[in-house]
Amino acid sequence: MWHNYWTIFTELIRTPFEHTPLIWGIVPLYFALLLGELTAAKANFRTAIQTGFSFLWAAAQWIYPYFKANGNRAPYLAFNALTPINLFVTLTVLALGTVALWSGIRRRYPKYCSFLGYTRFANYFMITIYPIQAHYLQWTWERVGAIALFAGPVWLVLHFGLMPFRGKT
Repeated sequence: MWHNYWTIFTELIRTPFEHTPLIWGIVPLYFALLLGELTAAKANFRTAIQTGFSFLWAAAQWIYPYFKANGNRAPYLAFNALTPINLFVTLTVLALGTVALWSGIRRRYPKYCSFLGYTRFANYFMITIYPIQAHYLQWTWERVGAIALFAGPVWLVLHFGLMPFRGKT
């Protein structure tokens, strides 16, 4: 059974701009993607801070709707409202964002975590899964396939298209 992956991919990119509440969360990720692509490819602590901010921003946008008012007491987080996959992805992104930001601030990576300094393409994944994590689309294997299938072509377009504007450091 053949799926039209191009249609699925454009749906992932288009959906946040069709729903006003999602625009506030997605636009900073596009700016972070552009900023990351305009910096040198070499991982460093500044790019770890960029990665950490992007991940924490996305996780905060995905988790915010689940804070529930509780009368005069402090709001609480209704974890039972999240589907297991959304909860897992949100907590993973939150943890990676925290470690990346902390590593960038400390200027030291934990063992096997230096990959967090590569911000350039992390934002692509945050952008493409954003409407799914925000519950405007559902997790499907076809969407995961479209994200994976277009990762290479998007990277090539961004890498070579922005090369004239990229810093040499």
